Amino acid sequence: MRIFTIVIAIFTIIAMSAGLSMATNGDNLIGVGPTSRAMGGVGVAAPQDSISAIFANPAAMCFGAYCPGSEATFAGTYFDPTVDGKVDYTALPGFPKGDADSQMDPFVVPAIGISTPLTSRLRFGVGAYGVSGMGVNYKEEDIPVGDLYTKLEVMKFAPNLAYLITNDFSVGASLNISYQNLDLGSGGAHGYAYGAQLGALYRFNMFNFGVSYTMAQKVTHEDVFDFDQDGDFDDLDLEAPQTMAFGVSAEPNDSLLVEVNTKWINWSDAEGYEDFDWDDQWVFAVGAQYKVTQDFSLRIGYNYGKNPVNEHKGFNPLDSTNVQGTDVNNVNYETFRIIGFPAIIEHHLTLGAGYKFTDKMAVNISYMHGFEETIKEDSEGIPPAGEKVKLESSLKEDSVSVGFTVQF
Repeated sequence: MRIFTIVIAIFTIIAMSAGLSMATNGDNLIGVGPTSRAMGGVGVAAPQDSISAIFANPAAMCFGAYCPGSEATFAGTYFDPTVDGKVDYTALPGFPKGDADSQMDPFVVPAIGISTPLTSRLRFGVGAYGVSGMGVNYKEEDIPVGDLYTKLEVMKFAPNLAYLITNDFSVGASLNISYQNLDLGSGGAHGYAYGAQLGALYRFNMFNFGVSYTMAQKVTHEDVFDFDQDGDFDDLDLEAPQTMAFGVSAEPNDSLLVEVNTKWINWSDAEGYEDFDWDDQWVFAVGAQYKVTQDFSLRIGYNYGKNPVNEHKGFNPLDSTNVQGTDVNNVNYETFRIIGFPAIIEHHLTLGAGYKFTDKMAVNISYMHGFEETIKEDSEGIPPAGEKVKLESSLKEDSVSVGFTVQF
């Protein structure tokens, strides 16, 4: 009964505090919780708290620092993206050019994770956290894209079971219940999706080897935007892509932990992302933790994921592209892709620290900087002068995460 009460409380808190999670690896956060985020988003092989385990690899619940007891972690991430958009429509008669900074406010992304034993080999966990999203706000700004406003937010509620098959090998599974909300300037269109995440972890001497697979999850956002400008609002299917992750960690002594992760994100087959021509993405992350003392740890990490948004050099501005049965003029289509959803960050540097007040209580903090990236494209020349439509977006990101952990 106590576990059931905790689960309901977590879900209620997260649902009430749901917020935007700006793009990092595509539109996915590089990691959840300050410990993982301080180490470049790693955690498939050696997560350091219950949030990281549930998010990165459900099998890792059996090998955390909280074992054989229980742990609750409460965290929040303050996210501050800087987005700049530039358009030049002067190749089209009567259309202007301009540039502006997006006015999307900074926001807070919540995360909660709990792990507790059911038997000596079976553990139950539950996580609730913001996991992905993106958005811009050019309403009333000096850029000729109308009142362009986009906001995608994805929250996840994940009950988890992990089983210790041997003392060095565990398997786990999470039920993923996702909430998606998409607002394209006329109010949010939301829905729910269901899937699963599977994982395994093997420990050999000082090494851990982890693998995790997450199913795709699709939501239909009804009447979300008038893509073809015919006066009727259109639906848009948007699918969180299937993902495969691998991790290896080494802990040569009690002070040092190093982990390397690689992740494949299948954007090119995910509805919505496929329609707007996103490539699959390979993400590489490395992180290290050094315990200065038994109570004080320093962390550092790096994360790289190639920009998945394809550039369309020389697109035909007088033609159209079919998006889920709706023909969208190419100028509007490319503006939506490049200006409205610039999920283009590739390089991330992360830092952090943790301090244990007692054997049962700790605080962790992290900082992430996503280095500025720019995407630009122009159309083929338009007769008679051969002038081109030009589009450009730049994005950089900064975030700070803070978390409190209690073991009991």
